Amino acid sequence: MNFKAIIKLAQLYSTTASIFPVLVGLLYSWYHYQELNVVNSLVLFVAVVLFHAAVNTRDEYLDYETASNKKDPSAQEMTIGKEKLSMPAVKKVYSITGIISALLGIYLVAQTSMALLYMGLICFLIGILYTAGPLPISSTPFGEAFSGIAMGFGIYFITVYVNAFNVMTLDGPTFGKIFLAALPTVIVVTNIMLANNICDLEEDIEDKRFTLPYYIGKPKSLVLFKWLYILAYVSLIVSVFIGVYPKMVLLALLSIPLEKKNTDKFLAVQVKSQTFMYAVQNSAIIPVFLIVAFALGILLHF
Repeated sequence: MNFKAIIKLAQLYSTTASIFPVLVGLLYSWYHYQELNVVNSLVLFVAVVLFHAAVNTRDEYLDYETASNKKDPSAQEMTIGKEKLSMPAVKKVYSITGIISALLGIYLVAQTSMALLYMGLICFLIGILYTAGPLPISSTPFGEAFSGIAMGFGIYFITVYVNAFNVMTLDGPTFGKIFLAALPTVIVVTNIMLANNICDLEEDIEDKRFTLPYYIGKPKSLVLFKWLYILAYVSLIVSVFIGVYPKMVLLALLSIPLEKKNTDKFLAVQVKSQTFMYAVQNSAIIPVFLIVAFALGILLHF
């Protein structure tokens, strides 16, 4: 299996959903604690990307296996079918990337404290159970919430911790402030999963995967999709108002026209090959504006 096939298989373009929480978490650590551990941050960055790739690859493996068993022609449209990849080779890819990610996590635990082990285990467990077991989380109405919290908040919090573990206090107020700060990244990840499940609703029902759109219906799912983005911007304003973010972060509101344009396109048509990309684009637009505005706030002390 060549590297190009691995990139397609792991859907590395989607790892931005994991990378952005790391970048914002780094800025949060510097802003609130004046702490930045370059080595720990780089190790975490690699671990997060590898684990995300492992989960994506396993998901592709299971989807292809299901489609093949049903003799579904869609199997040949998947990366494994198109690239004519062997199933043992694909299994080896997600096993190796997952193991390396776990080893890097253990290294970070050794550099910080056992508290990180528990945080990491929760995120790893969610990642594994998302597509594994008799009832994967992705096949339930809780897939959006679990993925959003694990990636949008879990990675954000862990990033802050591996940089500022020696000065930060693990208590309710700390968790609360970081959760509020992480809400935009939580929401963009949640909406990627929600958009995916909206597009795949009919197919998921055939495969006996009863996701959130199945329970609340497509119209309400689309309303939720729209209002979650509104909540992301409201959380930014509240974060600035209470001092979690510097005032300059309000510049991130300039992303609203771009976000709205993409959201309107998705609300108009929910075809995965045509409009799912707009949810993916929003998952980059909002964090990028936040990162730039946050960095400027730190540099300009405003």
